[in-house]
Amino acid sequence: MSGRGRAVAAVLLAATATLGVVGAPGAVAAGRGTERQAGAWLPQPTGPYPVGTTSLQLTDDRRDDPWKPGQHRKLAISFWYPTTRPATGNDRAPYMLPAAAGHFGSAGSVGQGDYGFEPGRTDWAGIRTHARADAPARPGGKHPVVLYSAGFGDPRTWGTGLVEDLASRGYVVVTVDHTYDASEVAFPDGDLATSVFPELMAQPGLDIGTLLRKTLQTRVDDTRFVLDRLAGLRHDDQLPAGLAASLDLDRIGMVGHSGGGSTALQTMHDDPRLKAGVNLDGQLHFPGPDGTGVHLSTVAEDGLTRPFLLMGTQNPDSGSYHRQPGWDALWQHSTGWHADVTLTGSRHGSYTDAQSLLPQLARQGAISGAKLTEDVGDVRPDRAVLATRSYVASFFDRWLRGHDDHLLDGPSPRFPEMGYER
Repeated sequence: MSGRGRAVAAVLLAATATLGVVGAPGAVAAGRGTERQAGAWLPQPTGPYPVGTTSLQLTDDRRDDPWKPGQHRKLAISFWYPTTRPATGNDRAPYMLPAAAGHFGSAGSVGQGDYGFEPGRTDWAGIRTHARADAPARPGGKHPVVLYSAGFGDPRTWGTGLVEDLASRGYVVVTVDHTYDASEVAFPDGDLATSVFPELMAQPGLDIGTLLRKTLQTRVDDTRFVLDRLAGLRHDDQLPAGLAASLDLDRIGMVGHSGGGSTALQTMHDDPRLKAGVNLDGQLHFPGPDGTGVHLSTVAEDGLTRPFLLMGTQNPDSGSYHRQPGWDALWQHSTGWHADVTLTGSRHGSYTDAQSLLPQLARQGAISGAKLTEDVGDVRPDRAVLATRSYVASFFDRWLRGHDDHLLDGPSPRFPEMGYER
């Protein structure tokens, strides 16, 4: 392991002892000295609708920030939704705001440490999405809502490829940044909140299990607050035309990666407003007191009565529910529909934008081949992206829309790289 960020990843992303493509953006910005920065681009969404996006800053006046006592909890969220006119050229919203992009690519940031790209070698600010900023929502009725939570230490933007694809298929997706957990959060008011994890990880005698449980509880509280605010949105809440009215809050699901996957299922356990959830390689067990033994989350202990999908990777101590005490307990205690798939040749980052962006950076020398394999394995990037999108969309189509393409009935010849268990 190298660097504080990798230490955070090792603990917070795999924390227990048991544990197509559109054209590249235009000019690539100059890097250090005469070295040019690497550029990258996201895969094209596959659904029939153009995508719009907008962001909102929220403050929970009833809750102190657990990481910064004495101030109210402040969150940034983004909406991704069907619109009428596709984005082109400079109309395409940036992948990251400039302040966030600068920090994400800098030495010592959680993002740089977790994924091992060379500091300052990538033009993160130059990456564009396929969405049109502040576009009006597509008329024609309400859309099911899906919340997205990124992994511990990751910003909400790190799942944009999947999020845009869901929006292009007719969902309104709400991405949540968990402030002081995420590598950085750039707020519309100009504040840049960076992760507290590097500082916490440097403290002697840190109780990892307690930190993980606090992190998960904070994320669940964030998610439930966002659900409350969604229910209170009105047309005059500085949202694009038609967006508030397009939210079908009787059909809400959630998907998350790593700690975000844990958050999705734990929030389902705690809040009946979530009707279905997808966990992308997120553990449901933590170290016990003093780092010994295994402590199960309450969702693992109690199980779920509503449908969920587990999507594992071939990371050490990941994969099938048989190999994870938290997943196994959840499986045994759940009465709702559930399935478990594992992507052959994948690693922990394969269900994130790392799978599409990092191979491009490796070809330009911005990340080593060894780090690339460690982050995303040796699965073909296009197949990993297609599989992730297809299984997540199939799940939500089935349980939020009542449309069943039968992909989740069993092993599929369409995706021989996906192991399947029911």
